[in-house]
Amino acid sequence: MSDGNIKSRKSPRKAIPGVSPDTAALRKELRKLLGTSHDGKKIGTYKWGVYAFLDYDEEPIYVGQTKESLGARIGRHLTNQRTDAVAMNVLDPFEVAYIRMWPLDLAGCNKKQVQQKLNEAEYTAYKELLESSKLKAVLNEKPPAKTQLVRLPDDVEGCIVPHDLIESRKHPDVRIARRAATIANLAKVISERSVNTGLRTTLLTQARRLLALAERRLGEVSGLLLDEQA
Repeated sequence: MSDGNIKSRKSPRKAIPGVSPDTAALRKELRKLLGTSHDGKKIGTYKWGVYAFLDYDEEPIYVGQTKESLGARIGRHLTNQRTDAVAMNVLDPFEVAYIRMWPLDLAGCNKKQVQQKLNEAEYTAYKELLESSKLKAVLNEKPPAKTQLVRLPDDVEGCIVPHDLIESRKHPDVRIARRAATIANLAKVISERSVNTGLRTTLLTQARRLLALAERRLGEVSGLLLDEQA
């Protein structure tokens, strides 16, 4: 039986906590990069463009294109609005340290022309990054369709990891653990579904990336031990 004079026993609603300080700092750097001026416009506001994610060694991780704006597309990859590449464990946002963006002005082009120019720019960027990669590999599950190579517009590139976080986040032991976990999750996806060869190729590329980092780390640690024993 209720009594109007008795105060409700319902617990007061607790404030929903915000993101962690590290995540907030990363998002701030991302907003700053997307706000970079390019021909009088903020780079993130360009409706059409091509983008690439690079890791702490500036190795290419992922190349994509967008028709919804560079800021919106990149933000969906790197914030809580997940994309297929993240959900399928192809792309680990933690590994993204640098972003390159090539904005395209396609005003006046029809739908078919827009798609063709985006495909050409994406394939050109992909080829350039593939050639510059020490592993000669990018993690895209489906490499861009082959087109003619075109001249890309001037790009905007920047680091999205704050200076005070980059040393801890790029530590090889941390990255080795992340890559091993990503490989395990990706292998689990493959084992539970009928997947194309592209995803299996991505798994192999991730394994090569892990091996290269683990070998480099072993060399560093062995060198330190030799110095200590000398």
